[in-house]
Amino acid sequence: MPTAGGSAGAVENLLPLALSRPHDAIASARSLLAGAPPAVEASIAYQAWGIGLRQLGDVSTAVRRLRTALRLAEQSGRSERQADVLATLGATLGRAGRSREGLARLDRAVDLSRGALTGRVLLRRADVLLVLGRHREALDDLRSAITRLRRSGDQVWEARSRNYRGFIQLALGGTKRADADFAVAEKLYAATGQEFEYAEARQNRGLGAYARGDLPAALRSLDEAGRRFAAVGVVWPDLAIDRCAVLLAAGLSTEALAEMDQAVAAEGGTATKRGELLFAAATAALAAGDPAAARERAERARRLFSAQRRERWSVRSSMVLLEARYQSGERGERLLRRVSAVAARLDALGASEASAAHLLAGRLALDVGRARAADRQLELAGRHSKDAPPIARSAAWLGKALRADARGDVRGMLSACGRGLDALDEHRLAMGATELRALATGHGAELAELALRDALRRDDPRRLLSWGERWRATALGVPPVRPPDDEQLTGELAALRDVVRRLDASPDPSLEKERRRLEKTVRDRALRTAAGPRGGAAGAWRFDVDELVEALGETVLVELVEVDGVLHAVVVRDGRITKHEVGPLAAAALEIERSRFRLRRLAHARPHTHSGHLGPSLEVLGARLGDAILGSAQDLLGDRPVVMVPPGRLQALPWGLVPVLVDRPVNVVPSAAVWLRARRVRPPADRRVVLVLGPGLSAGRAEVMQLAKQYPDATVLADGDATAEKVLRELDGAWIAHIAAHGTFRADSPLFSSLRLDDGPLTVYDFERLRRAPYRMVLSSCDSGLAKPVGADELLGLSSSLIPLGAAGILASVVPVNDPATAPLMLAMHENLQAGQSLAAAFAAARRGTRGDPVADAAGRSFVALGA
Repeated sequence: MPTAGGSAGAVENLLPLALSRPHDAIASARSLLAGAPPAVEASIAYQAWGIGLRQLGDVSTAVRRLRTALRLAEQSGRSERQADVLATLGATLGRAGRSREGLARLDRAVDLSRGALTGRVLLRRADVLLVLGRHREALDDLRSAITRLRRSGDQVWEARSRNYRGFIQLALGGTKRADADFAVAEKLYAATGQEFEYAEARQNRGLGAYARGDLPAALRSLDEAGRRFAAVGVVWPDLAIDRCAVLLAAGLSTEALAEMDQAVAAEGGTATKRGELLFAAATAALAAGDPAAARERAERARRLFSAQRRERWSVRSSMVLLEARYQSGERGERLLRRVSAVAARLDALGASEASAAHLLAGRLALDVGRARAADRQLELAGRHSKDAPPIARSAAWLGKALRADARGDVRGMLSACGRGLDALDEHRLAMGATELRALATGHGAELAELALRDALRRDDPRRLLSWGERWRATALGVPPVRPPDDEQLTGELAALRDVVRRLDASPDPSLEKERRRLEKTVRDRALRTAAGPRGGAAGAWRFDVDELVEALGETVLVELVEVDGVLHAVVVRDGRITKHEVGPLAAAALEIERSRFRLRRLAHARPHTHSGHLGPSLEVLGARLGDAILGSAQDLLGDRPVVMVPPGRLQALPWGLVPVLVDRPVNVVPSAAVWLRARRVRPPADRRVVLVLGPGLSAGRAEVMQLAKQYPDATVLADGDATAEKVLRELDGAWIAHIAAHGTFRADSPLFSSLRLDDGPLTVYDFERLRRAPYRMVLSSCDSGLAKPVGADELLGLSSSLIPLGAAGILASVVPVNDPATAPLMLAMHENLQAGQSLAAAFAAARRGTRGDPVADAAGRSFVALGA
């Protein structure tokens, strides 16, 4: 949000300095006052001192200094001096929550002023009106102020007025007009050396990018603003509030909540800012799934806003309170009445939250069977401007979809679902980072779910497949935008590897702190990456069921779709598409964990429990697993190759344990569309083979050395040569890459999942620097196939990162494996590859050779072939 300040004739540089470098201004003012200057100069010095204190958050002391400045201005007998101080005092009182007194002072200042000074006073009155949410009145004052200031040639105050006007234009939905004002303000601030206010203009450019839906650009602008605020020694609470809004739009609710908690704890005595910070913290807590924290913070904010007579903010806080009650499970007529009333007040105030309020009221009305009320509320929720950001448009389309669904208008509901998901496609493709693209899909989960429920009601497996694909693993369809020659990123990743390597050798708290700092730096750089032109082209591709049927041939595809907690299997075989209800998703997840537990024990050669009882055999566990995840669909597989498409929450499934799958080629993919894309990938003309051995793998050495004999022309990186840069250089565009290295899956931050090389961890961020992933890649290390489900149905992890980079097939484990038992399996698999078999077929044949050895058999069942 903008700030307002003061300026006068004598000691003319002191007041501009207060807004540009407040610490320097306070020191200069005190120095000037030590010399007992005349009343006019003393008034200016106290005014500058007050402005500086206000900028630094000490509002109560600032008001005292400004009252002294006003008394001295009155003694001087100069009406223009009195008007200027009255305006600064009025703006500061408004920021302190004493808006009535502040506006009275400002009205008096307008009466005392003339010409350009009137423009400066009008700006500060607009500041208080803006705090009160009286946007139209503020806009009228600013239009008059800009005209006066431009005519007088006052560049600094014209810039301030434009900065304010741009902010109000944003609040009223005029993003293009706002950005034009911010751009002019930025140039004028730069020309006049206003460092603080230049930082504020950069912050507001970030707000403009956020309003357009360009979240990476918004984060970059806000980061730059933060650096500039820090350079002049200012902690600016508005920056934290704006960053919170952008992080929430990006799906980063945990980060937004942490940032707001820190900002609330650091905020001083500014009552208006404390309320706004609490409001933002409540919104973040709600998005992070903590309704209790949201209610507590929203109630504190509401009380502050009510005391400050800030109706707009008070009503918005009430809406967060009501949303928190709904999220806590409350329903019923009483809550419906409260939400409907607040939605009407938000409408009257022109607040952006009105649509979400009507949407919630519509849901509540549907819950209590109030069809007419629901219809009206959802109609209001469905209103949107064509210029609204994609997320806002998708929310409006959700309102339309729910309304059509309640009316039994299936065609209208499906159309609205499609339009809403199209808007979110636009939002997703504006992101350069894989993480943001994956998180963005979460906004469309309910739209996709509505369409899936309709397909189930119709008992239409083709529709179920189509809508299941519509919003599944879409982030993996677009390569990450990361310049391979980004020297800063390369340097930061190298520094991170060095720190982790040293930490592995000797734990050290200072090194651990540096690791966290470097990880944050790398992640922040990725999140702020702008989308490239290739994103739009890739995003335009649409899934075609007929193309899938033709491509499958003799292969059977099984796509598992979860709707309302129940798992359904869609089977595509010989052009026929059938649907089979499997059972509760929770039961399938439980069987997966039991199976993974047994395989982990066998990997460490511990087949028996403490009691000596072995427990169910792998065959029994596998049969239970098959029934829980496939049900009757198992009967349709015959002896064909299979493509399995599980939902993200079942991605850690050891498919080789299921008896009906154990002896056949099985490709596992996050979506059928990903399988189609993988099939289109052509092997490179250069049949380069790369073999990599990481440190600390005794069995891996024998494995890699034997493979080197099978591939006499292969590039072998081991014994100090397996460094990140060398490995990446050789992997780029290789035909086959085999990496024997310890793997680590990071559930807390999946893109820092890594393979351990000689100079430290090779992370997903490193892999994303590849121009093209290897055509086929084998990761014979623990947990290398794991990924974290995020968004609607997306995966983030080591192996999943290679799919959008052009890998056709990846072999990786989803359970820790026994390294010595893995080596013979890998050698046999490569022999089959050299004989011309596909990756899945080669591995299935190799796995058959492990029968009779329980540890080797467990290792074979722990790997999955990803891709095609």
